[in-house]
Amino acid sequence: MQKLFPTSRNMKNFERFLESSYENGIFLDTHVSQLRHIQQMAKLHMKKMFFHMDLIHGLKNDEFATEFVCQEIQPEGIISTKGAVIMKAKQKGILSIQRIFLIDSQALEKSLKIIEKTQPDFIEVMPGAMPWIIKEIKRQVEIPIIAGGFIRTEDEVNAAMEAGASAISTSNVQLWKQFEHTSYN
Repeated sequence: MQKLFPTSRNMKNFERFLESSYENGIFLDTHVSQLRHIQQMAKLHMKKMFFHMDLIHGLKNDEFATEFVCQEIQPEGIISTKGAVIMKAKQKGILSIQRIFLIDSQALEKSLKIIEKTQPDFIEVMPGAMPWIIKEIKRQVEIPIIAGGFIRTEDEVNAAMEAGASAISTSNVQLWKQFEHTSYN
């Protein structure tokens, strides 16, 4: 598995991803009308895309929209905070990333219960610039962790990896470039 996932928030960053040596990328915040075009461009460049289901404008982030995306767009994977979305993607044979936002201990408890139920392929911990929480989650689950959010420097990347993250997701193009030809790719 690649260690850094370039995350695109717009077409300009997506085009930068397409020109990179990274194989897998994440697309956040898009419109349903752009999905097919993004997927076609990715395939043309031998790239595999993960789409954030909660941030596709024009689609409700539920299991029906997930079924549509899985069947019609056929991404490598999906990301969601919703358990039903994760379970539908798994049912359709699409990789799933359960995104969890950790704002307090109650959010952590609730997230761990959802993860136990959904058994996603990956967990994306937000914010990822908290190595101590990555260690705690790593102790409690055997699912690979992706650290995302507020990771801005090489030291923060290294701290997340040392804490047990299997990968980093970032929209910081400078970090993409910095780690493109290292063991983090």
